[in-house]
Formats: sequence, structure tokens, C-alpha cells
Amino acid sequence: MPVVARQSPVFRFAPSPNGPLHLGHALSALLNRDMADAANGRLLLRIEDIDLTRCTPEFERGILDDLDWLDIAFERPIRRQSEHFDAYAQALERLKMLDLVYPAFMTRGEVKTHVAAYEAQSGKPWPRDPDGSPLYPPLDRQRSDGERAALLAAGAKHAWRLDMECAAPHGGSGLGWMETGDSATGRLPADPRQWGDVVLSRSDAPSSYHLSVTVDDALQGVTHVVRGLDLFHATSVHRLLQVLLDLPAPVYHHHRLILGPDGRKLSKSLGDTGLKTLREEGASTSDIRRLVGL
Repeated sequence: MPVVARQSPVFRFAPSPNGPLHLGHALSALLNRDMADAANGRLLLRIEDIDLTRCTPEFERGILDDLDWLDIAFERPIRRQSEHFDAYAQALERLKMLDLVYPAFMTRGEVKTHVAAYEAQSGKPWPRDPDGSPLYPPLDRQRSDGERAALLAAGAKHAWRLDMECAAPHGGSGLGWMETGDSATGRLPADPRQWGDVVLSRSDAPSSYHLSVTVDDALQGVTHVVRGLDLFHATSVHRLLQVLLDLPAPVYHHHRLILGPDGRKLSKSLGDTGLKTLREEGASTSDIRRLVGL
């Protein structure tokens, strides 16, 4: 996989066009711009549109309008993930050749039923990842090659999951990353096992966030990843994938989140006020900087 040689610092803002940008996105975009300027570095824009159902050209145009209003300039061309599925397929193929992934056939409903039955019978909670989702059951990982081949030949819908038991040891005991963010700084340990067998590709999306963001950062030569604290723990998975795919490790900066009146982080899916609405209500770019605490 060809990787861009690193020279000057490279930052990136990488929104998904599945809704309007809100104040949380503004904080991330402005921080990326400010830090790139301070480091005399470059700023890239990446449109993370692997979800072809929810992401639309209209939302992308809205993102570009908002960034223009915030006076955030970025290099062209824009990288759109939907135009690079082949790169993610190549990375997945490499992991297949290393025998570090497996086809997973359980639906979300089947996983939910399996977990509920276990908890009812054992009286113990099923292990969950840092986001609170139940870890994927080991049933598919334990299938024989013959069972897997038969299911695939029959056209059974499936996702490809990372076999964490086999993959994690490749990271070694010293797996970690350099962090300069708001919750911790310095060299931090990575613990990808807490995520279990994460999805890397599924039938309705040719790549997962974990795989595509790791590949994109390497292919674009990104040296500094500036993003919200909600992705702090996911860095453990990204660091492991970087090791498995022989990709360089950026410096990470996880910034504070902008919270709503109810204490939860802002969300496009929940309809939190977008930057366009604030602009139409008369807010200025300096107002936005003040509202996000910059």
C-alpha cells in the first residue's frame, strides 16, 4: 500500500455528510485549522461517506458552505471515501491473507438474543466495549473452515470481523500512541482487546470506520489527528490496525466535547442546532469561536 512520505505536519478535518455540522464539528474544524497554522502545516478535508444510505451530496455542500463561512481553507482535491473503496478492500485482503479476520454471520437481533440469554442464565453481564455495545459472541470465530465455506457458498450475508484473539498479540505489550489532548498527554497504552472482534467490512458498507480512517490517514500522510474525546478509546483499534498493515502512527489530540443542555454530546442524528441555523439567526464566526470556547 503506497503511503505518502511525511514532510511538513499534516492535519485533517474529516466529517461525515449525514447531517448538518453543529458546534462540536466547529470546535474540531477550528482546532485543526489553528493547530495546522501554529505548526506551519497543511490542512486537508476528507469526506467520510462510506455510509452510502445516509450520506448525501446535499449534506456535503452544506459542510463546504459552513467551512467557507468559518473561513477555514483546506487543500484540494477533497478525498471522498466513497471513491476509494478499492484501497480499503486491499487492506482487508491483506488481513485475510494474514488469517486475522473471519466472516461473521450473526445479525444484530441474533447477537441481542444471544447476549440476553447468557445474562438471564448466568446472572452475569455480557462484556461490553467502551461505547457500551456488547462484544460480538465467539460463535462465528469458532466455526470450522468447512462451515464458513458452506455458508459463504450459500450466499449468507456476513461481515468481516477482526479476530482480536489472533490480532492483538501482533501489537506487542508496548502498543500505544502519543497523545497531546485534553484528557491526557504523553505516551498512552493501547488496549484493543476491550473492543472485541470489531467489524472491518459488511454487506451494506464495504468498509468500517476503523478500517477506512486508518487507511486514509496513512495514504494522505496525516501526521496529527485532532478529533473529539468520543473517539479516544477507538485509537487502540486504529493503532493495532496500523501495526498489522505496516502503516505509520500519527500523533493524536482528542479534544473536549461540546455538550448540550442535557449533558450529552451534540448529535446530528438528534437534530441539534446546526451551524447553518446559527448563521441564519445572525451569529458571526467570532460568536462561534466564543460558543466553543476558543
